[in-house]
Amino acid sequence: MKILITGGAGFIGSNLSKKLLEDGDEIVCLDNFFTSSEENIKELLKDKKFTFIKHDIIEALPKSLLSLKIDQIYHLASPASPRWYQKEPIYTLRTNFEGTLNVLQFILNCKNKPKILFSSTSEVYGDPEVSPQSEKYMGSVNPHGIRSCYDEGKRVAESLCMNFLREYKLQIKIIRIFNTYGPNMELDDGRVVSNFIGQTLLGKSITIYGEGDQTRSFQYVDDLVEGMISYMALSEDFPGPVNIGNPNEITILELAKIIKKLTNSNSKIIFERLPQDDPKKRCPDISLAKNKFNFSPRVDLKTGLIKTIEYFRERITH
Repeated sequence: MKILITGGAGFIGSNLSKKLLEDGDEIVCLDNFFTSSEENIKELLKDKKFTFIKHDIIEALPKSLLSLKIDQIYHLASPASPRWYQKEPIYTLRTNFEGTLNVLQFILNCKNKPKILFSSTSEVYGDPEVSPQSEKYMGSVNPHGIRSCYDEGKRVAESLCMNFLREYKLQIKIIRIFNTYGPNMELDDGRVVSNFIGQTLLGKSITIYGEGDQTRSFQYVDDLVEGMISYMALSEDFPGPVNIGNPNEITILELAKIIKKLTNSNSKIIFERLPQDDPKKRCPDISLAKNKFNFSPRVDLKTGLIKTIEYFRERITH
């Protein structure tokens, strides 16, 4: 198949591209390198089945794409780490609303109407009042807070997708991605796993915001990619949304101690003020994904962290 991936040079997009190429698909990658890296797709560019187009998703998609007869679209383009979306909140909102609108309008102009998988986020649940979070939970989101550009951006993009489905009968699938880590993350992207690994490898203090008793559940990127591909392959016309994550929940303090041990680090753990609207709990109910396409994460936390640490260690030494 010929598959378009917006944000294809990002952390998740580049891992997804690699897997789909291995499966024999042709990939067209759209990215503007706003939060991604050309390094992520350096090896992929050597593959004749991989095409890169530099493009900002808030602009209408290139008309040249129409002639390619795209079969599927994975729409991933969006700043996704607090460091970037809080630095550029308006751009983040525009990327999610205007960018998603541009992709959906592109589909309307395609004769074959390709299937689209939209990557939403667990952040649509805000600071949840229930745990674990199922897709039926409507969330507890502060629409004015410093995280709202991302939270509400994804929520309005989900609304766009569902309204295009109802009005134009498009084949739409929505996933809500929970905390994911692995190779091709940026060392300074502000996510907790990359923060802790970077700090320990560089001999810096490990910074925990709050008391460290807030919980998260972490999935290795390979599990996410398998879940995305399985959902896209689902023949049933089921738009979701569907949670994709690992339900094994741990505290942030526990995560810091695990990473400190795995890196043989002497870094001190320090505590700073908890940012506004930082969720106290984040844990997915994945029963719907299990039921619909037999999704179940296979990579345990220690194994995934060892692989990620080795990736960052190599990046730092080179």
